[in-house]
Amino acid sequence: QVQLVESGGGLVQPGGSLRLSCAASGVIFRIYSMGWYRQVPGGQRELVARVTSSGTTYYRDSVKGRFTISRDNAKNTVYLQMLNLKLEETAVYYCNGFPTTWGWGQGTQVTVSS
Repeated sequence: QVQLVESGGGLVQPGGSLRLSCAASGVIFRIYSMGWYRQVPGGQRELVARVTSSGTTYYRDSVKGRFTISRDNAKNTVYLQMLNLKLEETAVYYCNGFPTTWGWGQGTQVTVSS
């Protein structure tokens, strides 16, 4: 059974930074592409960034240049470094595979507020 545990969220002012972590277990982590997603209340979950098994990264246009996704296969962990956060990026952030997904974790709340 795959488990995904996200952490690192919090309250930050606009322009601030956070680093999210996601620890995976129950899966051969290194062979899967992994993604970070986010969801606002009442909204659809959207893909923010993804990293392939070989380390190639992709980002949605709105976060390019500010977010960095990375992975540590030895630790079965994927990270999301977020810089210059914007008010509209307040959301619950989740990690999961891409395009293969498993059960969703609890996510980590990111609140951008002044």
